[in-house]
Amino acid sequence: MKDKTMKVPPRERILAAAEELFYREGIRGVGVEAIAARAETTKMALYRHFESKDALVTEWLRLEVARDEAVLERLAAEHPGDPRAQLLGWAKHITERLSGESDRGCPFLNSVAELPDRNHPARQVIEAHKTAQTRRVVALCAQAGLADPEAVASEFVFVIEGAQVSAQSMGTANACERLLCIVRRLLEEEPRPAAPRR
Repeated sequence: MKDKTMKVPPRERILAAAEELFYREGIRGVGVEAIAARAETTKMALYRHFESKDALVTEWLRLEVARDEAVLERLAAEHPGDPRAQLLGWAKHITERLSGESDRGCPFLNSVAELPDRNHPARQVIEAHKTAQTRRVVALCAQAGLADPEAVASEFVFVIEGAQVSAQSMGTANACERLLCIVRRLLEEEPRPAAPRR
C-alpha cells in the first residue's frame, strides 16, 4: 500500500503553485516567495529547480501549450476526417472554459500583456504557439474545402482571441454566444469541389 502522506515532488508542486498564482494574480503580481510558500517549499529549493522567475514563467507557459495541443489532438481523434467538427469543437471548448467560475481568460493573452519584450523566452513560447495554432487552423480550413482557407483561418483565430478578451469585460454569456454564432457562419460555406485528378 502506498504511503498516503508521500508528497508530490518539489518541482511539480512549484509548477502547480506557479500555474495557480500566475493565472489568478498575474505574472508581475506574484513573487517567488509567494510561489514557494504556496508550494510548501523554500526560495532556495525553487531556485534549485528554476534558475529564475522568468524560467519558471516560461516552463508554466510550455505546460499551457501542451494542454492546448492536447485539446486539439483530442478533437482530431473524436472527429477524424471532419475538420469542420474539429474547428467547431475547439470553439465549444473555449466557451466551456470561459463559462467556468474561476476563468480569467486565455493565459497566453494575459501573459503577453505582461511580457512586452519580444525576446523574453516566455513571450517566444507564446508567439511560437500562436503561429503553430494558426497554421493548424489554416490546414483544417483547407481540408474542409473552404474557398479561402487563410482568410477564414485568420477570422476564426481573431474571433477566438476576441471572445476570450471580451468575456472578461462584457460577460461570458454574450461572448460565448457570439463566438459560436460567428464560427458557425464561417464554417457554413460550401466546400469547393475536389480538383480533378491528372
